[in-house]
Amino acid sequence: MRERFYKILTFLAEMCGPWLFIWSARVIAAGYFVLFPGRTMGSMRFYRALFPGRNRFYYLSCAWRQFQSFTSVFLDRYLLNDPGAITFSFEGREHLYKALREGQGGILLMTHIGNWEVGARQLRRSIPNFRLMLFMGRRSGDQIEQLQKEDLAASGIRIIAADPNDPSPFDLLEAVGFIKSGGFVSMAGDVVWHRDQRTIAAGMLGHAVRLPEAPFMLALVSGAPLYIFFAASTGPRQYHFCVSPPVRVQAGARAHRRPAIAHAAQVYIDRIEEQLRRSPFEWYHFESFLGAAVQAGDSGLESVEKIA
Repeated sequence: MRERFYKILTFLAEMCGPWLFIWSARVIAAGYFVLFPGRTMGSMRFYRALFPGRNRFYYLSCAWRQFQSFTSVFLDRYLLNDPGAITFSFEGREHLYKALREGQGGILLMTHIGNWEVGARQLRRSIPNFRLMLFMGRRSGDQIEQLQKEDLAASGIRIIAADPNDPSPFDLLEAVGFIKSGGFVSMAGDVVWHRDQRTIAAGMLGHAVRLPEAPFMLALVSGAPLYIFFAASTGPRQYHFCVSPPVRVQAGARAHRRPAIAHAAQVYIDRIEEQLRRSPFEWYHFESFLGAAVQAGDSGLESVEKIA
């Protein structure tokens, strides 16, 4: 979606109401569903793993619901300009308040379940003195992404754009300093931007997956806890935010670092699986994510890494 088209769409929505935005976005999603069969097949493969034993039509209908559900991301992004348009409930807010009272920062580990942008902006609005640094990927020529970054920055969120072609996309030193000052660094833990990026293996839905190592390494280096965060829709313009209890990544010796990171990564994936059972059609990860199937009896980090 180009910047000019998006601006025209939002202008018409302001004139005619959100129904025009919804209708247009649904037509575009249907076009992607039909014209990009590779992405549709990838979604069907994912739902085959999530709901084993169903027929092909069932997985096709799941993919259709996923594509159509994704349109709410754009509508709610537009509605964020009206602070009262979107309501939310909040589970686990006390973990963030406790960290703030103690003057501690942390790492907010987000996912592509639900609408992380709604979550980030509402966190910033609803929690006093909540400082957030958001690491985002940078796609060349993506004008809508640039608008998104500008809106997030205008809301008081500090944006760090990481180039997926850069072998070192995350400036850990800057992030550590921000955390030490009591801020929270937010990263998506379920996207690997390029093949040279350092990754860690985990098991999900009977498949091996690879996750970026950076969030977990940042937790290890800084000593700050990870908080796994979901912003899932519960209805039109309604969300339920969930923050996990703190997850620590600790290793007494260098040889224990990778197992400690792998354990935290698996905790993260296990929480994703739990959330997917509640919000299966809000999985907005349209790139290939699941790796090879993990055979029965395969266990341990080395076995999963070999498969991944």
